[in-house]
Amino acid sequence: MEPRLQAADLGFFSALAVAGSLSAAAREMRITTAAVSKRLSQMETRLGLPLVNRTTRRMSLTVEGETVLRHARSILAEMADLEQQLGASRSTPSGLLRVNATLGFGRSHIGPLISRFVRQYPQVDAQLQLSADPPSLSDDAFDVCIRFGPPPDTRVIAKKIADNQRLLCASPAYIALHGEPKTPTDLAQHNFISIRQGGEAYGVIKLAKGRQGKAETVKTRGNLTTNDGSIAVQWALDGHGILLRAEWDIRHQLAQGQLIQLMPQFHAPDADIYAIYPAQHKSAARVRAFVEFVAETLKTARTEHVPGAPKI
Repeated sequence: MEPRLQAADLGFFSALAVAGSLSAAAREMRITTAAVSKRLSQMETRLGLPLVNRTTRRMSLTVEGETVLRHARSILAEMADLEQQLGASRSTPSGLLRVNATLGFGRSHIGPLISRFVRQYPQVDAQLQLSADPPSLSDDAFDVCIRFGPPPDTRVIAKKIADNQRLLCASPAYIALHGEPKTPTDLAQHNFISIRQGGEAYGVIKLAKGRQGKAETVKTRGNLTTNDGSIAVQWALDGHGILLRAEWDIRHQLAQGQLIQLMPQFHAPDADIYAIYPAQHKSAARVRAFVEFVAETLKTARTEHVPGAPKI
């Protein structure tokens, strides 16, 4: 059943009342006077009452017409105000921003970065949750997730915000005591510090000689395992064994000589950094601004290269 009053009627009737006559309204709307008269008649027929008293030169509103005009102007003003507020929301970051990140990277990079972000955008309320395993994005529990590697779920948006390599490393003390491995096979003779995170295979790594080389599966052994990357780095600094860790997490230790990169000619699968968010949040100013802020901050960190550290 067709509604008696349609949304388009409000704008039409308001414009008609401002014009003061059917012919003037026709000129404003760039249609014929007959078309204006027909549309007004259709509107009156649906409502079941007259809205306009027609005369040869002028028109006047009936009591019911005055009521419709008053409400139409109020509704149109509220719609304009709503559109303005939504426009401001699209351009000015504000509201609740729910961020998830990995344990080590979230603690060392995303936490401090959010501190700077909310200082720049004080209307944003930020919540940061750190977790070893990626959360499900289907339940809309987070606005943005910062993760290593692209997500398997194609229903979400994944924006690569920084390159990131995984590097083999060990402390000078460990190398002095146990020697330095030269090939993937040599790793079996060393103590390996393992990190259990996500669905990655435990005690197994993949290495390829050069960027285009064929990946070789290497089984490792070791007496230390954790799900916290920061703890694994500390164990490596303490000289307990060899560690495969994302470059972003050890660049300063490498620069200061606290850790030494091993077998640089061999490459593990990259762990590029992605901002992942549901498609329905892509228009929110707070999400757009945060993703851009993270990407720009990490880009600046790469250009402000730490002397002695491998370039990221």
